[in-house]
Amino acid sequence: MARVSVEYKDHIARVTLTRGDKMNALDDAMIEAIVNAGQEVAASEARAVILSGEGKSFCAGLDLASFAKMGQIDPEAWLMERSHGETNSLQECAMCWRRVPVPVIAALHGSVYGGGLQVALGADIRIAAPDTQLALMELKWGLVPDMGGMALLPDLVRSDVLRQLTYTARPVSAEQAERWGLVTSLADDAVLAAQDLAAEIVRKSPSAIRAAKRLIEVAESKGRADVLMAESRESVGLIGKPEQMEVIAAQMQGRAPKFD
Repeated sequence: MARVSVEYKDHIARVTLTRGDKMNALDDAMIEAIVNAGQEVAASEARAVILSGEGKSFCAGLDLASFAKMGQIDPEAWLMERSHGETNSLQECAMCWRRVPVPVIAALHGSVYGGGLQVALGADIRIAAPDTQLALMELKWGLVPDMGGMALLPDLVRSDVLRQLTYTARPVSAEQAERWGLVTSLADDAVLAAQDLAAEIVRKSPSAIRAAKRLIEVAESKGRADVLMAESRESVGLIGKPEQMEVIAAQMQGRAPKFD
């Protein structure tokens, strides 16, 4: 089944994650579909993009079946390859939205966890519904955020906030996320608010919109490629290690992991 749909209307590209029965969890097909959608809209004549998810959640993070894959592959071959310039395929799920030359607005609801949060971080603007819960979940599974989060979050939140989010893996409410800078604004209907904002943006000069996004990217640049490589390197050192596999097994069995 298709994992992502892309529709165009009134100069706006609507990109929707369509694995709603699985809370839009990221499996291999979803990862590939997100990257392909980003590349498609980047090459289109769209003047703004709305990124959302169907069903109960925007994206609940990595599919559990993908955790099992970790013990069966060489993580270095999987993560260290720069398949898209400065990124691997996982990181490109977030970073592809930064490559789209026009503003990308993420409309968030439900669970926005782990990789799902990092996909949302790639957007220029994030509008969250009141029920949204956001978390960097990776340490729950004995991992570190490695889908572009560490390249993007330092521009959004204070260092102590970044550290608390990372170390605890604790979900935070939409209201708290707005106070911390994880989301731009709140709206009862995040998709409708994103549509209204996109409609306002597309009334501006198309060339000026693209020039403005290029300029902001230059202004915010902090050696992103080095950060993305460091994410992958740390993950390679964790994936498949006995301690990390114990964390995964414990979480899937609903018990607390035990460490000697």
